[in-house]
Amino acid sequence: MADAGADRPNEAAPVSLQQLREALAFITEQYKNVADGGKNVFVWLWEAIQGDFNQERTVGQITFDTAISLIPGVDQVCDVRDIIANCKQINEDKSNTWAWVGLVLTLIGLFPTLGSLIKGVLKIFFLFVRRFGLNHLVKAVDEAMSWVITFLRRREVARYWKRWKWDSLFLELARQVKAVRGMVSPAMLLRAFDRAIALMNNLLGKVSHLPFVGGAARETIDLVRNIRGLFNQYIGMALKPVQDILDAIIHRLELEDLVQRRGVLDAGNVHFSGTLPEAHAVTLMRRVDPPPSWLSAGKPTRNLPLLPSRYRAKVDAGVADGYPTLSDDQIRSFATLRADVLEGPMKLYRVVSPGNFGAGSDWMTEEVFHAIQRSADPKAAWRKNLAVWPDWNPNGQFVVYDIKAGEKVKVWRGEASAQTKPSLPDHHLEGGFEQIKFDGSVLYDAEGKALVDAGNKVRKANDSSAYYDVNPNTGALTPSTMTYPVWKSLPPHQQVNYQSLRTQINHPSIIGPFDTRWGSTDFGSQLQDVRLGLPNLPGQVTKN
Repeated sequence: MADAGADRPNEAAPVSLQQLREALAFITEQYKNVADGGKNVFVWLWEAIQGDFNQERTVGQITFDTAISLIPGVDQVCDVRDIIANCKQINEDKSNTWAWVGLVLTLIGLFPTLGSLIKGVLKIFFLFVRRFGLNHLVKAVDEAMSWVITFLRRREVARYWKRWKWDSLFLELARQVKAVRGMVSPAMLLRAFDRAIALMNNLLGKVSHLPFVGGAARETIDLVRNIRGLFNQYIGMALKPVQDILDAIIHRLELEDLVQRRGVLDAGNVHFSGTLPEAHAVTLMRRVDPPPSWLSAGKPTRNLPLLPSRYRAKVDAGVADGYPTLSDDQIRSFATLRADVLEGPMKLYRVVSPGNFGAGSDWMTEEVFHAIQRSADPKAAWRKNLAVWPDWNPNGQFVVYDIKAGEKVKVWRGEASAQTKPSLPDHHLEGGFEQIKFDGSVLYDAEGKALVDAGNKVRKANDSSAYYDVNPNTGALTPSTMTYPVWKSLPPHQQVNYQSLRTQINHPSIIGPFDTRWGSTDFGSQLQDVRLGLPNLPGQVTKN
């Protein structure tokens, strides 16, 4: 792991008696025992380790957990304390899955390659997961996130992560948690358990020889060893919940990376309005020499559109089963098509312009979005492989649909079909990347079923928008009193005289907009036509 051993050795170094005394003072908040030295440090150690595992820790104790690796000895004492508490809980009911999950979460902290920074972050998340339980996993990681940020901002902690000069702290933390998830296996956990027992023997070895408390210490050591003997028999039931917990943490860190980005647009920025009539777009595509790299010559020979007549029955059967409706044009936009249920945690991406609704129907997976972003020319890859004409979507921004852990969304997915225009018969857009379609404005329950109101009408959270008059020659926008109901009633040849601008994203699962960093134009001459200083609207600005 990248931060790995930079600040934590593979095996914990033994601590001196003075370090142990200081660590115990920090844990028990009995600082006077450091100064007077009158209390036997091993009796004190035993008392600290026997303290109940507190599920309802105070803010001060949470702050302590974030600093576990910054004071010598604290980390080791806490690991032993937590292992003993986990084993006692398991001993009461060996079939208690949650108790085994708690043990695994503790053992993860003993992975030898785990750096103190990522261990501190995971400790905070695990603390809140223990408090809220698996049934409230999303709430747990959301509540923990503010404490993770507090932890990372502490001067002594910031000193660690600034050393590595990461461009994106939360994205790097997510990457490292993914590495941890990849290491979670019975063999790796068993090695961590053995490491914990060795650490326990090291710390409690002298306690076991003390009068009065020695017998209890030896019984505790035997209890932990007995649970170790049952490990292979029971550990299987804890692996899936632990993987779900780590997935939720990864998902939350990745979302925080997006949230922490700077705003996309503000009132001082000047951008292309997003309006590009089809006739103008076709003229530009014909005029450019050489043609844009996303525009393929000739007629398409692959990714051919599906015939609605052949797929209508399949789609209608899916609609009856709760899948979204598809128009004939939407069916034609696929070269392959299948119904699917997406399960969180998962993120979907949608490229938009200032005039496009965030809560639309065209989406892509995180894998496809990242593949596009990694390409030499992301905008060209998006237009070419998802077959998006410039008059359909000028781009410049993207939004994220957050499917949380435990949530489901029913969708249609498949390869995007090639696109042609009658007015541009010798060129086409190739298609071929996977696309996902569902109505992003609909509110769904956790099982992916659309919510309905008292009148059995599907509940939606459409974006808010304002309308502008469009100059038919230049595309320039001026404020208008037009409203959506009136605009909707106009015939198509009059609708094109108005352009909507997104003023607010209202769907609770949609985050953004964010800047694609691709620019908002495909042709240099576009900016000679019109520029628009976008107003400072919530639907156009993402705050830190």
